[in-house]
Amino acid sequence: MKRLVAVTACAVLLTACATNTTSSSKTSESAPGTGGTKIGFIFVGPKDDYGYNQAAYEGSQAVAKAYPDLEVLTAENVPEDDNAARVMEGMVRKGAKIIFATSYGHRDPALKVAAANPDVVVLQQGNIVDGPMPPNFGTYFGTVYEPVYLAGIVAGKATRSNKLGYVYAFPISQTLDNINAFQLGAASVNPAAKTYVVNTSNWCDPAKQAEAAKSLLSQGVDVISQHQDCTATVIRATEAAGAYTVGYHADASPLAPKGWLTGSEWDWGPLYTKMIQTVVAGQFTGSPYNANFRVGLKTGDNPFVQSPYGPTVDGATKKLVDDAKARISKDGSPFLGPVVDQAGTVRVPAGTVPDYKTIESIDYFVGGVVGKIPAS
Repeated sequence: MKRLVAVTACAVLLTACATNTTSSSKTSESAPGTGGTKIGFIFVGPKDDYGYNQAAYEGSQAVAKAYPDLEVLTAENVPEDDNAARVMEGMVRKGAKIIFATSYGHRDPALKVAAANPDVVVLQQGNIVDGPMPPNFGTYFGTVYEPVYLAGIVAGKATRSNKLGYVYAFPISQTLDNINAFQLGAASVNPAAKTYVVNTSNWCDPAKQAEAAKSLLSQGVDVISQHQDCTATVIRATEAAGAYTVGYHADASPLAPKGWLTGSEWDWGPLYTKMIQTVVAGQFTGSPYNANFRVGLKTGDNPFVQSPYGPTVDGATKKLVDDAKARISKDGSPFLGPVVDQAGTVRVPAGTVPDYKTIESIDYFVGGVVGKIPAS
């Protein structure tokens, strides 16, 4: 009976019903990101760096397979300045209505492109936007520090010198989160473990990376990890010295057949594809992706996952990792309090699980990290 009434009402008000349908269709078709023929991806480094950019590039190729009717445009070695805006604008002129700006420092150029092209959706990888989010913009990332914490457990069990090393680029929150999580994971199974840090002030400078690895090894460090975009140099130097490696960004185990322990790597394809699906459906504005979108072990779809284990990791260590992963997935965090900084100040009270925003605002090293945060 209700169905009959609804049909009759529409028949009586045929013009109004048609108008509403047309209006909805037009809204969807005119939504930002729709109607394009191409999708653009920009990378801050080369696509074959055994690291961050390679993982993002592989994600773009997963998109190409999922959307064969949309041409995927890619640009490598795009600086984190106005050159990035110029490259993205070029992609827009070629017909791209969806742009992925995949480096932390691409945020401001990406916001500039979004403001100039309200019909284009721009998605920025890794940074955050404070204040109101533009209707055609969003940031996204995984909780990188979770698998890094798990890798820290493996490192803490593997070290014989109790000296771990970490080569990082810049003291942004992401790198500080990772260094701290690595140390906290190691200390959870080996309270004597300490993490020695060296910064390179560059996402990919092989010469500086080689010097950093040499410095750490000379101090007796026997496990080295890193937060660099290109990872091969540090891994090769560590393997040549007979030390252990914990990878980052991509599975680089072929570079360290003897010393590889585990690592953390990106699997961007599924998330990229889900975001594009929302955009092409005309549903981006107001969606979870039109925000500072973050996922992790608790949501079950973290794009940052643990790398395969190396040959020396035993079953007991794997069990420790599995147990920690289960705790974090349920209601825990690598930063479950108490968390104490280098000066002994309690930064996270006992029993407290900090939220994503708090973790992504960390500006200190935890106790057990050896080294200073460079002055900005």
